[in-house]
Amino acid sequence: MGTTQLETAPEPKYWHLKTVLSEALDQDFAVGEVLPNERELAARFGVARATLRQALEQLELEGRLQRRRGVGTTVAPPRLGVAVGTAQHNWPGDGADGWEPVDAAESLPPAAVLKLLGTGGDFAADQPVHTVRRTRVTQGQAVAAELLYVPAASVPGLPAIEAPSGPARARAVLRELQRLVLDGQDRSVELGSARADDAKELDRLPGAPVLLVTTRYFTAAGTAAVSVATYRADTCRLTFGDSGNVEITHEPRVAS
Repeated sequence: MGTTQLETAPEPKYWHLKTVLSEALDQDFAVGEVLPNERELAARFGVARATLRQALEQLELEGRLQRRRGVGTTVAPPRLGVAVGTAQHNWPGDGADGWEPVDAAESLPPAAVLKLLGTGGDFAADQPVHTVRRTRVTQGQAVAAELLYVPAASVPGLPAIEAPSGPARARAVLRELQRLVLDGQDRSVELGSARADDAKELDRLPGAPVLLVTTRYFTAAGTAAVSVATYRADTCRLTFGDSGNVEITHEPRVAS
């Protein structure tokens, strides 16, 4: 990178800096290479560190950069190509959805999930649910983490003692879900920030931009389960097909 000072531009200063940095990444840096530290970059371009951080955050959101613990800011590899859409009438864990069970435990659902599950009937606000954690790994890289919240009433046949936690327990919960008749599901997508647990699992820093995909699964009796899946926002592109499915694909970046 050179030391050319930024000239006055009609767009915000950080946006102009982002363009300059993006061109430098194409010309001067290799995939995985570590960028100079913030102090050095800010001095080279004659900008405040706050402006530099805005530009770096935008490049990270666009998938050009990665911030890694103990390493620093590196040039991101090309995006991976993988479809993560779920068929409208499939339960999670049907064997073809690409997720790997990691753990399962009983816990109280967060308030936002509680609203989606609803209260009354066989489910009370102070009642723990089975919380299944799953991950999606593509070409050796963790691209998504999921928490699946399943009320006990949805899996009445789940053994109470055998495999109280761990992957075996997670598989047992998922297996019991397959016994239910799925009437349908709805899904919402929003931009969020990585929680500490998800950030660690996805090799991101806490607070990194992520895509949150929330799915409710319905039976005739009501909401049977709620999934909150966290995808790396720097690697995902969302498309919505005619069927209403969400497909999240990781594709190589095309230079403009």
